[in-house]
This record gives sequence, structure tokens and C-alpha cells, in this order.
Amino acid sequence: MQKNIIDKAFPEALKILSDLIKFQTVSGTSNLALIEYCEKKLNKVGASSFRTSDDVKKRFNLFSTVNGKDKVNGGGIILSGHTDVVPASAKEWSSDPFVSKEKNNKIYGRGTCDMKGFIACSLALAPYFASENLKKPIHFSFTYDEETACQGAPVMIKELKKRNINCSVCIVGEPTNMKAVQAHKGCYEYSTYFTGLAGHGSAPDKGVNAVEYATRFINKLLEIREELKKREPKNSVFTPPYTTLGIGRIKGGLARNVIADQCVVDWELRPVVPEDGVYVNKTMDAYVKDILLPKMKKVYSKADIKKEIIGEIIGFNKENDSEAVNLICNLTGDNSREVVSFGTEAGLFQEIGISTVVCGPGSVEQAHTIDEYVSFDQLKKCLKMLIDLKEQMTH
Repeated sequence: MQKNIIDKAFPEALKILSDLIKFQTVSGTSNLALIEYCEKKLNKVGASSFRTSDDVKKRFNLFSTVNGKDKVNGGGIILSGHTDVVPASAKEWSSDPFVSKEKNNKIYGRGTCDMKGFIACSLALAPYFASENLKKPIHFSFTYDEETACQGAPVMIKELKKRNINCSVCIVGEPTNMKAVQAHKGCYEYSTYFTGLAGHGSAPDKGVNAVEYATRFINKLLEIREELKKREPKNSVFTPPYTTLGIGRIKGGLARNVIADQCVVDWELRPVVPEDGVYVNKTMDAYVKDILLPKMKKVYSKADIKKEIIGEIIGFNKENDSEAVNLICNLTGDNSREVVSFGTEAGLFQEIGISTVVCGPGSVEQAHTIDEYVSFDQLKKCLKMLIDLKEQMTH
């Protein structure tokens, strides 16, 4: 029986995944067309849906509920996926990254494993969920801009609280090779902007070089990075076991012989404990206020340093007895309970009292890479897990 359902759902999942890849939902761009596609499929099977969005109505979240024949109210399980993808350059790929390609039992395309594969599997089985007498509802949560500091999920969660929608379990379908992930680090992302005073390179004392001050800022960050290693908590479950700090990009200046009046540093922090995030920010804020800015303003009163918080994604904490983790282990038959260093929306759902687990098709090693893919085998394992989930919810 189960094999027959998988055999029927798998081609549909591939078709849906192929469609989803065509929507070029790079973070920061509109995902409305993809949301409309998903909403149409879910509403067709009787789901009730609502959307939330950013302030300018450009990027959207979708939350849909399938109650099955029993029309039960309250509770339920969330199948959570983000709709955005990281950029992809056609010049670097073997084929168009936004047109699916099937080869050697794999499907290639941007977002195949991170994480449109999971969304495709859940949509392919929506008619199956809707046709059964579910003891609890199945909810579909599709969010925008997870890749840029989880901007969409907090908007969605705020609306869930407003509507008093209480769910018992959330499955975040990030690529984990269909293994249960029970914890991950936080992810704090920042951009720090330096404003100096331009001038001719032959008279550096008459200007304020934003690039040079940004370099001092980076050097301080690198000093703190070494300090973070000494703050490693006992019995840390992560690899590496301490909070990490990285410089992603520095951009500024016009030419070799021009004093740079603008510079920006993009940097990130992955705390194992929230206290490390507080420590880094307090230390860097004090360094800027007490050391860097006075030196800059001594030459140019309008010099400035501004920190933009792109997002501060809370960590996903390991629980001693997690209903969601136990559920996935029972469904997959794999009792390994892993931890990862990459961030997800899991901690946001956990924060409002929903037992959460990260589990989805594909490997994170393929995420964000050139020629990203997910294997047919992983998609079938995901379908099997979701079918078994339905079986538990109807008996």
C-alpha cells in the first residue's frame, strides 16, 4: 500500500519541484508567484490559507491548514519550509540553475535540496492528507528570506500567536539526509558602515580613511574570535564546540590614490550560548564608541560608524525528551540525533513552545553550491516519512 502511494506521489513531487525551481526566488526578491502556486495547490484540496508579508508587500509567507475529513480544530503538525534561495550564476553552472535537470537519479537546480525538495514532497502529498480522517491538522508553513537572517518566519509566528493557532510539533525540512537534527547554533548577521572624509591620497592626514578604520574594526573582531575559543562551554554538543565569528565581505573606496570615505563590513556570529552574542556586541560597541569614533571625529566631525542588524537568529536548543525528535526517529527508523552548525527557523518555533525538529531530504553539502541537486532516493525517503506521519495521525 505504502509503496503504491510513493510510486504515485514521486512523479508528482518531481513535477512540482521542477515548477518551484523555475521561480527565481533569490532572497530579497519577490516570491509572490511561488506563493500563489503553492496556495492554489493547497486550496484545491480544501486547505484554508492566509498570507503575511513584509511592509512593502513584496515578499510573502503562506500558512495553510489541511484538516482532513474530520474537520478537527486546534493543535496539529507544521511542515515548515523557506521559499527563498541563494543566488546562482548561469555561467558557473553546467546548465541553467533555474531549469531543473534530471540525471543519474538526481534532480539539479537552485534550491533542489535547500529546500524546495521538501516543499515539493509536502505539496505532492497534500491531496493524500486531505482525503484522510486526520486526528490533528497538517499545517504548511512556507516563509520568505530565511537565507538572510530568517526575516519571514518572525512575521509568520507573530500572526500565529495573534490567531491563537497552537501546534504541537514542527518539522523544518532543511537538508539533513533525512536524519533528525535536534540542535544548532544561533546565527547573528551584521553590516557595519564607516563614513569618513575623502581626499587626495598624497595628503592622508587631511582625510579620514573609512577602509583603514574598517580594517582596525576587523582586527578587533579577529582578536575577539580567539577569545571566544576560550569561552567554550562545558559539554558543548557542537563542532566546533565554541562560538564562531567570520568576516564575509569588506567593500569600500574608489581608487588607489583616493582617501576612501565609505566602507562596509559584513560579518557574522554563530553563538553556542546567547551570552556570547551579548559579549561580542558589547565589546565591539564599546570599541567603536571609545576608540575608533573619537579618532575619526578628531579630523572630521561628521565621521560615523553605524551597525545594521541584518538578523539575530536564535539557536535551536537540545531538549532531553523532544516530542518532535522522537517522532522523526520513530518515523524514519533512524535513532541518530544530530546537531549542526548551520542555522534554521527551528529555534523560532521552539521559542513559542512548539516541539521542533529539523529533518529533510538532501545534504547540506549540496546547499548553496554550483550544480546543487537532491537525489531521487532522498525525495522518496521524505515521501515515506510524510506518509508514515499521516498513518500515525489517522489511527
